[in-house]
Amino acid sequence: MAKYLSKEWADEVIQTLNADDAVKGAIQGVELCIQQVVTDVPDEGEAKYWTKFSGGEVSGGLGEAADDDVTISQNYETAVAMAKGDLNAQAAFMQGKLKVTGNMGKLLQHQGAMGALGPALAKVKTEF
Repeated sequence: MAKYLSKEWADEVIQTLNADDAVKGAIQGVELCIQQVVTDVPDEGEAKYWTKFSGGEVSGGLGEAADDDVTISQNYETAVAMAKGDLNAQAAFMQGKLKVTGNMGKLLQHQGAMGALGPALAKVKTEF
């Protein structure tokens, strides 16, 4: 079981997304890079990771993306609730718990791809 926001967790997320048939189908033709910023992380303060969809593949890692289209910021409590499936991104955004900067239109254009991620990410065994 990987600790949330660790390198092991990030590697498992990418591996899981690339192995999931629903994600593979949903990201065909999608060119999008998302930077995630999680604040109030216990013992760390802030954590950053990124996910990129390009050429039908998913890549990503910890740290800052070189070419992000959009940045999504949330505190640790919100990030954990979303990772566990207790809160979806749309609800978090509407409640002001999630902030999006950058190319919002491009993000909205690829909602189908974004929607496929949740069920796949639920397969990643995570220690919070």
